[in-house]
Amino acid sequence: MRIVFMGTPEFAVPPLQMLIDSRHEVTAVFTQPDKPKNRGHKLTPPPVKELAVTHDIPVYQPVSLRGDQLGSIMEILDKASPDVIVVAAYGQILPKEVLDMPRFGCINIHSSLLPKYRGAGPIQWAVINGEKETGVTSMLMAEGLDTGDMLVKRSTPIGENETADELHDRLAVMGAEVLSETLDRLENGTLVPEKQDDSLSTYAPKLTKELCPIDFSLPARQVHNRICGLSSWPCATTEINGRRLKVFRSQLKGKKYDLPAGTIADKTDLTFVCGDGYGVTFTEVQADSGKRMKTADFLRGNHI
Repeated sequence: MRIVFMGTPEFAVPPLQMLIDSRHEVTAVFTQPDKPKNRGHKLTPPPVKELAVTHDIPVYQPVSLRGDQLGSIMEILDKASPDVIVVAAYGQILPKEVLDMPRFGCINIHSSLLPKYRGAGPIQWAVINGEKETGVTSMLMAEGLDTGDMLVKRSTPIGENETADELHDRLAVMGAEVLSETLDRLENGTLVPEKQDDSLSTYAPKLTKELCPIDFSLPARQVHNRICGLSSWPCATTEINGRRLKVFRSQLKGKKYDLPAGTIADKTDLTFVCGDGYGVTFTEVQADSGKRMKTADFLRGNHI
């Protein structure tokens, strides 16, 4: 099949690579515009663009698919002549004209077990909320936000200490596998679309830095889940010796303390007391203007 791919971040790279390696033909790639990064504010292309360019696939980076640009977008799509448009973490909502254009419609790869965690942050919120499992769902795209009919689902357990970054990388690979199965079944006519039960839906909004400060009045497991879910952006934070400390990883201590929430119960491994009396131990941290490191290394150079 002829395929137009729309995606932007690292999550979309394995699905695009799968399509490039497959018998299908990727006729065009749409991705977000280059953005300034780091202190030098150098314009940096999205990961999807970098992969597409290395394989000489035409890349388009419209600021929007709507309004005045829609006409030129439709001309590009007519020329690319896709049988299906595949979307993976693109970052833009497709207008009805684009959704209706391919003969097999538009298929989205979403990193949750729909209808749970519709929205921009499904991986992180699944970890923050302490879910035991998550997965990837392919769906036929509709005009609503992640509301289309489900096609193929695959689930995976979430490890107790697994960070959102680690889960992201696993789900990206799973997304490529789900996409491959979806396209195979689309071609042989065995796909059976399933309506989503809207009453079971939950929303996973985009993460913000307001989530970063650790609230030690919460139970230890909730504190731990938030640290894992915010790693490595926007990253959980607290203050030690008057300096901000980023916390990338933690683990549950499993011991109860008769101390106020927020107290450092053990200076040898940075165990903090939480609202239920149990402890959370920081295992990977970064001080302001410092490097990310294991807590043991941090403690060797910092007196608490």
